[in-house]
Amino acid sequence: MSTAREDILQRINAARAGMISLQVDRRYDPSLALSHAELLDLLEDRILDYKATFTRSTNVAQTITRILAEYGLRNVLIPAGLSTQWTMATVDFNFSSDQLDEFDCVITASELGIATTGTIILNHSDPAQGRRAISLVPDTHICIIREENVVGTVVEAIRRLNPKDHQTWISGPSATSDIELERVEGVHGPRNLHVILALC
Repeated sequence: MSTAREDILQRINAARAGMISLQVDRRYDPSLALSHAELLDLLEDRILDYKATFTRSTNVAQTITRILAEYGLRNVLIPAGLSTQWTMATVDFNFSSDQLDEFDCVITASELGIATTGTIILNHSDPAQGRRAISLVPDTHICIIREENVVGTVVEAIRRLNPKDHQTWISGPSATSDIELERVEGVHGPRNLHVILALC
């Protein structure tokens, strides 16, 4: 007597018997035909669409100070590799999740930004970007990305990343929907995301 598993496999093999194996042509140009300025505009548009804030800045320290004051963020955490001159903040020394929860805000650098998806990538091998936990627990994340680190597409980003690095890809503040499709923010990470584009 055949098992249900054997029946399924026989049906799959029978269906595949007449199929033609297709070779997918992967010789395509992953870049966008956009100028650098247009890439930055596209990144801004996508990030704002996610209900995050976006600020272009030639003075990151000043911009951070303004954001902290505007949103009343006082208990601020930064990774050990981020310059402390930007803000009066506590440096992360492997705080526990409960300790991280006491911080209003975390400030980190970032590895890359992807214009088409509005995605910011953190590389946790970089001390200025910190370990993953600090970008997930505090309610607000201020993320700094340098304009030269903005790429057009996911393919371009992957080609520039080291696959062995521990990464977090962020597309807007944390959000999910319940069974009735009601949007709920802050369940799996920061409720608020502020992106600062550091201009050269």
